[in-house]
Amino acid sequence: MLSYPQIDPEIFSIGPLSVRWYGMMYLLAFVLGFGIVRYLGKLRHLAISKETVSDLFFYVMLGVILGGRLGYVLFYNFDFYLHHPLSIPAVWEGGMSFHGGLLGVIIASYLFCRKKDLPVLLVGDILVAAASLGLGFGRLGNFINAELWGRTTDMPWGMVFPGAGPLPRHPSQLYEAVLEGAVLFSLLMWMHHKKATYGIPFFSFFFFYGCFRFFVEFFREPDAQLGFLWSFVTMGQLLSVPMILFAIGGWLFVFKKRQNE
Repeated sequence: MLSYPQIDPEIFSIGPLSVRWYGMMYLLAFVLGFGIVRYLGKLRHLAISKETVSDLFFYVMLGVILGGRLGYVLFYNFDFYLHHPLSIPAVWEGGMSFHGGLLGVIIASYLFCRKKDLPVLLVGDILVAAASLGLGFGRLGNFINAELWGRTTDMPWGMVFPGAGPLPRHPSQLYEAVLEGAVLFSLLMWMHHKKATYGIPFFSFFFFYGCFRFFVEFFREPDAQLGFLWSFVTMGQLLSVPMILFAIGGWLFVFKKRQNE
């Protein structure tokens, strides 16, 4: 069994203002993601200025916040918010859904591309590379916060997380950081450097994320208010299936379009 590193979630504080590792992870993801979008824009010959990228990221952030919150309300805690609707905007109390946030980003990015007359699939290809980087940092933030821990285990790398009981658990946040972050980011960057057909990196993100998330859910503790669905399936797995099917349909669309050109 490994010892859980006791990392203070708060980096430092100045009066009432505190800087926390979780927020720092998102800041790093935003800054590095901005650089990745600029880099891939030049690599893939996308005519997009620094100012336009800034505007795009504003749309993306709105999509993440609105979609992530609404996704959590609808998918993970609907009964509670049905009886407490005034709590829906209280994002500071916690509760965000990745799948909802992803849907929000897709809608926001699509609207932005139509407004700026940008190629939708190419912009999508570039954004998902930056998103995978953000996923990795976000899962590291979850680990530092000792939240979203895994199921109990007797494996030698199991950890006893604060607030999760006395038994060792899978550090599933790190599994996700590696698979959904480092591995997925590397795959997408490789596709870009190989000049993959527009749309292939975008739909590949959905396929590989869906597969990785479905796999890691076998080691991650289900949400307390939901538990297991149909004996062993979790909500995370259920929401990952449409992503995989969407990716396969998208690949077929791209290949068919390429054959007709």
